[in-house]
Amino acid sequence: MSNRPKSKQPAVADELIRAVCARLEENKRVRRQLPVWGRVHIDRQLPFVCLYRRPIGNADTGTDRLVTTEASYIYASAQKDQKQTLASLISAVARTLHQKFGAFLLLELWSGDSGDAPATKAPQLAKPHFRVFAPRGEELDSFVENFRGSLSRIKVSKLPAEVEVVRSSRFSPPELAPVLSASANQDIQCVSLGLEIRPIYRNPKTNDVYPVVLREIRRELTRSLRRTFYDFSSAHTKQRPKHFHTLGRRAVVKSVWEVDRQLAEVSDGFDFLLQVTPMNAERAWHQFERSRFERAPSFRYRPLPSDPIVLKRKLYAIPLERIEDPTLLSLFRNKQDELDRKITMLVDINTQNFVHGSIQIFGGVEPTLLKVATELLDRLPTRSRNSSKGGKLNAKSFAKQAQKEMDHLQLQMPACKAHVRIRDDIASTMVSRGSLLVRENAKIAANRVAALLQHEIGTHVLTYWNGRAQPFKLLSSGLAGYEGTQEGLAVLTEYLVGGLDQRRVRTLAARVLATRLMIDGASFVETFRTLDRNHEFDQATAFSVTMRIFRGGGLTKDVIYLRGLIDILEYFKNGGELKPLFLGKLALEHLPLLKELQWRKVLRPAPLRPSYLDDPEAVERLKQVRAGMTVFQLCESDLS
Repeated sequence: MSNRPKSKQPAVADELIRAVCARLEENKRVRRQLPVWGRVHIDRQLPFVCLYRRPIGNADTGTDRLVTTEASYIYASAQKDQKQTLASLISAVARTLHQKFGAFLLLELWSGDSGDAPATKAPQLAKPHFRVFAPRGEELDSFVENFRGSLSRIKVSKLPAEVEVVRSSRFSPPELAPVLSASANQDIQCVSLGLEIRPIYRNPKTNDVYPVVLREIRRELTRSLRRTFYDFSSAHTKQRPKHFHTLGRRAVVKSVWEVDRQLAEVSDGFDFLLQVTPMNAERAWHQFERSRFERAPSFRYRPLPSDPIVLKRKLYAIPLERIEDPTLLSLFRNKQDELDRKITMLVDINTQNFVHGSIQIFGGVEPTLLKVATELLDRLPTRSRNSSKGGKLNAKSFAKQAQKEMDHLQLQMPACKAHVRIRDDIASTMVSRGSLLVRENAKIAANRVAALLQHEIGTHVLTYWNGRAQPFKLLSSGLAGYEGTQEGLAVLTEYLVGGLDQRRVRTLAARVLATRLMIDGASFVETFRTLDRNHEFDQATAFSVTMRIFRGGGLTKDVIYLRGLIDILEYFKNGGELKPLFLGKLALEHLPLLKELQWRKVLRPAPLRPSYLDDPEAVERLKQVRAGMTVFQLCESDLS
């Protein structure tokens, strides 16, 4: 600190600088407001900082938010009376971190011209454009070229970025003097870069921000900058990071926890699957049977436990805009949208709008999926030679077996408070909020017990409680669109424990066909007859499949079992690992984001692993899956 410039500055600024450097020396997070306007946020000891200075007399809306995605940033006012304080702060930070890393990078970011956006009443989006201002010298050529390359890969609204590199001795906005002089840079061995960005994220006439464009460019830019910091760290400092994501933010600020809590609160305000499951399934079956399968039964549903209007008011009062981290913002925003659609579906139960909402969330039946389902129904025998072996277990006997599996989880994680409950108001065995619900009059084939236990407990219960072990509640309630991956994995576990027979696969295929029939306008009775007469399902099974598809007014969720299984098989064929799928309730598309959060040490290792991984036969089957298997090959061993 003795080498800091001796120019006069307010005592409050000196105190702030000392406090910042003291925390950095102890490798603690810094998050402090700056005089007049601004903030310094440094996640931990890192060999770089991003700087933005808001120009005087220019709103420059949105630009400050381009640096707040980084693990180390400072944004401040460009007022002249603040220049000395800012220069002293950055110089002190650079000196402190230079002692740790042997080099330091200061990257200043600012907005340039609006570019070639047409001057019309409704401006069109211009291409993203970047100008990199870099010092002259061969020693930085490779680093600067990598920076240019990473920026050139950015696309915003599918428009590719244009990138220029300007070799210069000046790395600051045209109207502002450099925050550090050339001699100061040399004195503290600081490498300075400038990045000018075309402000395509705002209206060039009104300066109003385009929020969707700003979110997209923030997400793209932070990945590019993180790669650049990785290159600098690897080539010019003592640090050798294992991955560019390790330079991302680790500390989670209060606003993130608050958003996560509020989203979980809305999600916990209703149990979607329980709400759309008929309470009178058994009675409806007998009613349908007495009509000689001529009249569709009437289904009764549980009253909504929460007012949908209140839930939506809470949902959209959640301040997602306060989240600086683009990865977390993406996960939270997608979940907010899905919750909105599910709440609307609950309002639309037993109306024509219900099925439209279902297609938005779970999808319809794509031609390729229908082709696979039809081929399975035609190819697989109508009866499994193993389907009647060993008799059946009643609900109490099955619940005892299930409790043993629960005990296995609780030994690994004492905080896992999963329960097995027998109920008379559900249509089938299901998991709700980490506990297993068993239908009171259930009769479960003995040869299906292991498969059902691993489907429900080894997948659904396990991932719920693994999600609960994470800092974010969202991983237990489920990331947006998680159901397909979750059910695909659950069905695969049935194969791994030797319980996926041809009858089960035909049932999954029947769900796809029935969903297609329902979407195309077939009635309950017509769909039941197709399964009963054309595909030789017994009447109880045909009814169960049809009921599942028509519940609520038309639920397309059941297509995700076969679709999810196909996707999971492709995932393993392409080298995917099993362990990441246990982290919580997630979709395959979330894995890169969650892997990033693991690199950043935001997420913890999953504490629970399923019992079937201790079974040599299951491990061998998993090896076969990794080698590449189709859904047809999974059930070949059961073909007669």
